[in-house]
Amino acid sequence: MLALRELTLSHFRSHRIARLSLDGRPVAIHGRNGAGKTNILEAVSMLSPGRGLRRATVDEMIRRPEGVGWKVTATLQSLHQMHEVETWVEAGSPRQVRIDGKTAPQVALGRIARIVWLIPVMDRLWVEGAEGRRRFLDRMTMSFEPDHADAVLTYEKAMRERNRLLKDGQRDDHWYGALESQMARAATDIIANRAATLSQLAAAQAEAETAFPTANLSLIQPESTELPETETDLAQAFADSRPRDLLAGRTLIGPHRTDLAAIYAAKGIAARDCSTGEQKALLVSLILANGRAIARDFGAPPILLLDEVAAHLDATRRAALYDEVCALGSQAFMTGTGPELFAELGDRASHFEVSEVDGTSRIEEVTQ
Repeated sequence: MLALRELTLSHFRSHRIARLSLDGRPVAIHGRNGAGKTNILEAVSMLSPGRGLRRATVDEMIRRPEGVGWKVTATLQSLHQMHEVETWVEAGSPRQVRIDGKTAPQVALGRIARIVWLIPVMDRLWVEGAEGRRRFLDRMTMSFEPDHADAVLTYEKAMRERNRLLKDGQRDDHWYGALESQMARAATDIIANRAATLSQLAAAQAEAETAFPTANLSLIQPESTELPETETDLAQAFADSRPRDLLAGRTLIGPHRTDLAAIYAAKGIAARDCSTGEQKALLVSLILANGRAIARDFGAPPILLLDEVAAHLDATRRAALYDEVCALGSQAFMTGTGPELFAELGDRASHFEVSEVDGTSRIEEVTQ
């Protein structure tokens, strides 16, 4: 099993201090808009590598006006082991992580836990730019391969340096060689990891009977070009692209331009052309497929963070979602404005109410 048993927030966003004792069941959190529900989910997301579900800076998460920094502490059950996990920020300092009393890199969080989320801003995933879809894909990829984050960071850092040379009009091949080698090495891993993720998602969707629609996923490149798959060929492609890149002042080929395409399988139409409700259902379907695939790969389903999950879902699909979450065995943290949105869960979940008093969020467990 993968689940939080204790969660403590200190000076995190609107929460001066908050403690939740949990038993592994899904967690239903309700309260008025602005009460601090999403802040709880964001705190849980900081128990994974990266910037969390809002992609906020660490300083943005500091509670004001105190400004003393923030800390999230958790007791995590990961398969057959218990871990004490801490992550915190002191004002003006980078984020730090400690696992079982020892300092650890962020990527280590991904090795003991898998956390997947769906938040309202993602509802427009299929109709906005490719950058958001790449981020969505890479987040899913990290849930299978935590080291994918390092590959993406390595690639992006080398590409920024190459772009600086391109903007400066630098034409000396020696300046480019080392950077392009780094990019090619990291890009090879990125391409392979993304392809493996799509294969796992396809298998997870095909094997399950679900109330949510299946999405056929594919990776596409601008101008229908194909990326080489080997490190040597990628390095050569970067070198061959220099004249065109110099004119543009940026790198025009590579995995940083990949887009994720989705087709509503039952109707044969692109996700971007579906109704708002269908787009939401496709996202829910992918999150559930991600969860099923992780359960098979990691040995336990991930922790799911489903913010305002009832939005755009009718009562039938909402009940179906709760049934599937419970069948998966995932500890899902779900938020909504009222307790009636979680009535179908009953005692299959722990229920909490969040309220705001004098600018401070409070959490109380509600007995069913």
